[in-house]
Parts: sequence; structure tokens; C-alpha cells
Amino acid sequence: MAKAAKKSEAEASQAKMPPVSVVLCAKNEAKRIRKSLEAIQAAGPDEIIVVDGNSSDETAAIAREFTDKVVVSMVGSLTADRQVGIDATQNELIAMIDADHRILPDTLRGLYADMCEFDFDVVQADLGIEDTGFWTAAENQAYDVFLNKPGLKTMIGTAPALYRRRVFEVNKFDAHITKHKDDVDFFYRLSQKPDYRFGSGRTRVMQEHFSSFSDYVQKFAWYGIGDAEFCVKHKNRAPSMFFHLFVRYPLIRPVQAALKGKFKAIPYMVLMGSVRGGTMVRRLVTGAARAD
Repeated sequence: MAKAAKKSEAEASQAKMPPVSVVLCAKNEAKRIRKSLEAIQAAGPDEIIVVDGNSSDETAAIAREFTDKVVVSMVGSLTADRQVGIDATQNELIAMIDADHRILPDTLRGLYADMCEFDFDVVQADLGIEDTGFWTAAENQAYDVFLNKPGLKTMIGTAPALYRRRVFEVNKFDAHITKHKDDVDFFYRLSQKPDYRFGSGRTRVMQEHFSSFSDYVQKFAWYGIGDAEFCVKHKNRAPSMFFHLFVRYPLIRPVQAALKGKFKAIPYMVLMGSVRGGTMVRRLVTGAARAD
């Protein structure tokens, strides 16, 4: 009975959904951004803002086919570009969508319904990967093991997600030290504010990921750079990060995956933990993560 009442309340709130701004940050994404913007346009947001990170390809030119609100950012940091996009918005709701995301016409309304149902200030979408090879299939299985569980979380990703504007009145994307990885720093700081809630919803967003082994190694190494920056910025969280990358990913989560019959997820998690962890340690030892 209570569940049905909560659903009805969410549906009623969805009917009077406030205006939505979509922010898309991209750099050298000419191969993927068109499909993302076509999907965003079909969803009918009230505003589309693209922040181009000084691309050397046609990313900005393609973006201008869909919106006149294209900002070319010269700061050289995804984290800073996120805030550039937020600062340019005008609406109560802000959706962060990336070039590899493929939303549906009802995705924004679905995320808002999730936001209302769970009483969130930020809601991340349920995530899926277009299956184009072994590693994308493995990533899908990994998501099913540890990520796609609707409800309150202590950590979520920056995008695809829907935010209430009030979040950015107390918490901004901060590129001081954490230039490469925006989500962990942002949501760690937001979690310290007791009046703000965030988590995962039920609305699925598919992603187009490059599927080769080298693509995944490169991506995990990028994450590792961000992990090192986070450890430097929040030294009290460094032990937790080491446990996450050297115990949870290569040991605990593979066992969980095996118990659920998600066997492709096992090498994915081991690879992520080893590449991220190794990159993080190298950056910390060399002091590269301290560069500001």
C-alpha cells in the first residue's frame, strides 16, 4: 500500500516536472556526440548546453548544429568544464549527459520520477552498455553485480544524472587537484552535507563504449589518475581507496560475480582494480598527483 502511494506521488510530481537544462561536456568526441545530441533533442529539454574542452576535431561544430549554447573551454579539465556548464544553465533541473550516452525521449521524465520517488537531490540512471564485444558484455555484467541497484548511495557517477539546482548552491565541481575525475570528489563532499540525498534510479540509459582491451586499459588508467588526485586532496580517504582498488575490486567483487553467474565480470573487475590501483600508486609515488 505504501509502495503504491509512493509511486502515485512520483507520477503526480512527474506530471508537473520543472524545466530541464541538459549539460554535455565533451572533448574530441566527434565520433559519438551526434548520436547523443540527437537523442537529447528528441527528449525535448528546455535548454541544451555543450561545453567543448578545446577539441581538435569537429566536436564543437557538430554541437552547434543542435544548440547555439556551445562554450569552448580552455581550462583543460573535465571537472572545471562541468562547473562551466552548470554556471551557464537557467533551469531548476539540470541533467548531466555525456557524448557516449543514448537517452530515450522519456528518459528525463523517468529520472525526475525516480528523483521524486526516492526524494533525491541527485539521481543517477541505471546503466547499460551497447554490447559490441567481450569487454562491453563484461562491463554490463559488472554493472549488474555492484551498480544497478535503485536506492540511496554513498557514491554515484556524475553522468548520466539529474540534479536539483539547490545542490550547486552548496557544492560545486572543484578542479583544485582533482582535475581528471569529477565524481568521487564531488559526491564525497556532498555526502558531508546531511540535508542532501543522492542515489540510483530505475530509468536506464545505454552507453556507447569503445570496446577493445586497450580502450578499457586507457579508461581505467584515467580513473587511476583521478583516484590519486582524490587521495592527495582527501588524505583521510586514502586507506578506503586502497581497499577499494586492491581488495574490493580484484577479490570481493569477483566472488560476488561468480555467485551470481556473471563470469565475464570477473576479468573486468580484476583488470579495473589492477590498472586503476597501479596507476594510482605510480602517480602518488612520483608526486604527479600533486600538480595543480
